[in-house]
Amino acid sequence: MKSDTKKRKWIGRVVVIGLLAAAVLVYALVPPVAASINQVFRLLSSMDVEAVVEYIRSFGAWAMAVSFLLMVLQSIVAPIPAFLITLANSVIFGWWQGAILSWSSAMAGAAVCFYISRSLGRDIVAKLTSKGALKQIDVYFQRHGRNTILICRLLPFVSFDLVSYAAGLTGMSFLPFFIATGIGQTPATIVYSYAGGMLAGGARLFFTGLLILFALSALVFLIKSVYNDKTQPEGD
Repeated sequence: MKSDTKKRKWIGRVVVIGLLAAAVLVYALVPPVAASINQVFRLLSSMDVEAVVEYIRSFGAWAMAVSFLLMVLQSIVAPIPAFLITLANSVIFGWWQGAILSWSSAMAGAAVCFYISRSLGRDIVAKLTSKGALKQIDVYFQRHGRNTILICRLLPFVSFDLVSYAAGLTGMSFLPFFIATGIGQTPATIVYSYAGGMLAGGARLFFTGLLILFALSALVFLIKSVYNDKTQPEGD
């Protein structure tokens, strides 16, 4: 039984490494793909909801699929803020359809992060995020156990993606993680989607400003953790 488990983990590790290696090669060797991905990073980093709306709309019938892929991409490459895509979805597709799209794509992104960390281990995840940031999430897990997922999903200043990565490093099985993530992210998704779909003008701008403030708080935390990683002596 143990040998079967180890074999499955080994196969999973090989598959994840293969997919990541293929993605890196495509990015490095196919200039149009690299240009598109760079454009996406610049777009999301701009914190401009209207620009994100225009970008997704430009794909016409493929807009939903592109939005879905954008959400998964931002999940893997933390700390790009997901709420920009959520707000854009509500503007383009209406608040309730946008909410369903944002919720389902965020769930897919969380699952990908979970399996990346479960397959590749802490050292690789630390390179994608930060050792210090992971240690902070570890404290949550030590204090609250499995309830950490639900608690962190309800806190707007805690990185959604970092929690997904950290959960994959624990002994938690995927199903409890997935259920807690689904429950925990529902309130924020509904609020963001409703605000994006119903608010306009100055009200939407004000709401977006608050979300950007939360996102910047999480970014400052991550940058501080990365800085501490770089300055902390090896072996500490």
